[in-house]
Amino acid sequence: MKSSVRFRHVLAAITLSCLSLSSLGVSASEFSQSYTAYKQAVAEKNNELALKYAGEAYELGSVQFGPQSLDTATLALNYATALEEQDQKEQANSLYLLALSRYQSSYGEDALEVLDPLLGAAHTSSDPKTAKSQFEDAIDIASDAENRILHADTLSAAFATLSKTRLYNRKIRDYALDAYEIYKEELPQDSLTRVKAAYIAGSIHFVEKKNSRAIPLLNEVVKQFSALNYTHPYELKAHAFLVELYEREGESDKSTEHCIAIGSMRPWLDDQEQMPLYREQPKYPFSYVKRRKSGWAEVSFIVDEFGFVKEPKLLDSKGGSKFSDESIKALKQWRYAPKFVDGSPIAEQTRVRIDFTIE
Repeated sequence: MKSSVRFRHVLAAITLSCLSLSSLGVSASEFSQSYTAYKQAVAEKNNELALKYAGEAYELGSVQFGPQSLDTATLALNYATALEEQDQKEQANSLYLLALSRYQSSYGEDALEVLDPLLGAAHTSSDPKTAKSQFEDAIDIASDAENRILHADTLSAAFATLSKTRLYNRKIRDYALDAYEIYKEELPQDSLTRVKAAYIAGSIHFVEKKNSRAIPLLNEVVKQFSALNYTHPYELKAHAFLVELYEREGESDKSTEHCIAIGSMRPWLDDQEQMPLYREQPKYPFSYVKRRKSGWAEVSFIVDEFGFVKEPKLLDSKGGSKFSDESIKALKQWRYAPKFVDGSPIAEQTRVRIDFTIE
């Protein structure tokens, strides 16, 4: 599975615009050592050392090049990215803004070169409105760059951050869907970037209950990840979504293959209550609602080798027999991942307690 080239966090690819170490005086070798060590740490994906040497290179370079230098801005960008990798967002944001200001002065506010510090500032901003404005500027720049992958990457970056804020709306949601459409046209099916984008788009349609749109996308995710020799979290989640989607559509036979797939990937823990992949909520008995009665029912049952609930039996209950009746009625519609032994699914007994409360 191939991954597309990203435009951020490829730190070793960032070079200084007019570096001439021979003219820097006695500290040239010290700066050179720090900068070389930084690039080596990035190449080795050693984030802690990258942070250490990016900081050293920035401090030494600031003295040598001066605070207004474009080279200093590039070193600030490196250092900011290393800080962001270590989740030190406040300090990273200050440095991104510094680099952004210098880049805009040198290249122009709408130049492609400002995209990295602009995105970095948006990612690390503590103010969602500021981040939204910066992402919108970044999307405008990327859309004019005649590079569709860059445009999609920028849309994806904006969605990833803004979807977690109170500002999330249909426009932000469309960033992810538009990015997927671009990746689908520009990247091969086995591109990791495209598959992840398909998962996000499928998840959006799942939440919005647009089953016919979600199902083919999530099936594509499962298909591509099944070729890997390890279990990717998106594969497991895609299977879980498909269980519910097919149950919504009344297609339990199609749901079954995904129950079994999850069972093969996720261990059955006998000392824990098994989590259903799909559940019908039990109805709250109307007469109990009027009397504001609460209670619970504990039921044992067998999860068969296909993930269906079999032989539910009441173990204990409180509050009235109707709680027990509704619990068993709903439980018969639930789906689970079956237990696997020696590579094959088997039937296994488990139990669940269903609580009924009125708030």
